[in-house]
Amino acid sequence: MEWHLGPLFIILIMAAKCGSGNGMPQSQQHHESNSQLDPDPEFIGFINNVTYPAGREAVLACSVRNLGKNKVGWLRASDQTVLALQGRVVTHNARISVMHQDMHTWKLKISKLRESDRGCYMCQINTSPMKKQVGCIDVQVPPDIINEESSADLAVQEGEDATLTCKATGNPQPRVIWRREDGEMILIRKPGSRELMKVETYNGSSLRLLRLERRQMGAYLCIASNDVPPAVSKRVSLSVQFAPMVRAPSQLLGTPLGSDVQLECQVEASPSPVSYWLKGARTSNGFASVSTASLESGSPGPEMLLDGPKYGITEKRDGYRGVMLLVVRSFSASDVGTYHCVSTNSLGRAEGTLRLYEIKLHPGASSSNDEHLNYIGGLEEATRNLAASREATTWQLSLLLSMLLLLPLRLPPWDA
Repeated sequence: MEWHLGPLFIILIMAAKCGSGNGMPQSQQHHESNSQLDPDPEFIGFINNVTYPAGREAVLACSVRNLGKNKVGWLRASDQTVLALQGRVVTHNARISVMHQDMHTWKLKISKLRESDRGCYMCQINTSPMKKQVGCIDVQVPPDIINEESSADLAVQEGEDATLTCKATGNPQPRVIWRREDGEMILIRKPGSRELMKVETYNGSSLRLLRLERRQMGAYLCIASNDVPPAVSKRVSLSVQFAPMVRAPSQLLGTPLGSDVQLECQVEASPSPVSYWLKGARTSNGFASVSTASLESGSPGPEMLLDGPKYGITEKRDGYRGVMLLVVRSFSASDVGTYHCVSTNSLGRAEGTLRLYEIKLHPGASSSNDEHLNYIGGLEEATRNLAASREATTWQLSLLLSMLLLLPLRLPPWDA
């Protein structure tokens, strides 16, 4: 229980003690006090303001000379709560204590400082009129991020705006910066600008991203600090969503019979797509598709390829980018045809088309498993192979013609 009796409380207590101390009539006491002209109490210097981190101990020192029979008390300045009288604590706050040192100094101590202890404290002398000095305590509080007022993970469609917010408390007021978790530069578009500006960090509690692009996707770190350790951070994941895009680097691939050939498609999509491979013709709407009904009925249509002894199917993903790989093992004439890499998510669907053809080897060339062509592809490769084949055929014809022309010259005479 704390006392809220005001500055005159000490004066009244001390006056009562003086009036009942020796049993003399009040007129006689007044006469003797006037005959003894003691110097008035006065403060020595000032109370220094102090700053401490939360959890530490704060000390305010009040020095007085010529105190005489007067008393010193400590009060909280904001609400006039009496904390201590002379050397005795009168509040029930166990963290508060007082110390009388070197006859002239009274110290107020507050242990295990809390943010609520921040404020000013009054040292009073019960003179008439009352004398006082004030000293203040500032409590440093490390930063803390208010999750309820800060952004959670969010997903935004490409082209829309997004704002990442991070609210922090502490004393002094924390500084807030943003950086990308992966160490990449933050891309920011100024209002009215089409270009993206690169910055390593962004200062401010709100990071506004205009007309989002997929390359701005990622995890962002909000870091709050105020020189009172420890600094704190919050991770906010930003997902930029868009329909799949598929690209086939090599759309025309050739390989000899008996070899293995690899087909590749590059995919960009968010959220993560469902991807698969089809072999066969395109449908009327321009997309390769396959249904369970068509598979069960045996009706003609694209064939969905599954990972197994004949086909090796893998997919590698890195963020919103991915690579679809299809390995056709022991290439045969039945493998010639059109292949489709299909990728679909909640926002759309896309496909890439590749054609696989047979490369005729020259007589005597080996197509054993020891000399498989793991990857023969692209129009350029096909053109080189075709040119080489034509050149070889032309050379063979020229040689045969030369032999036929020279042959009669080497025949013996008919009469021989």
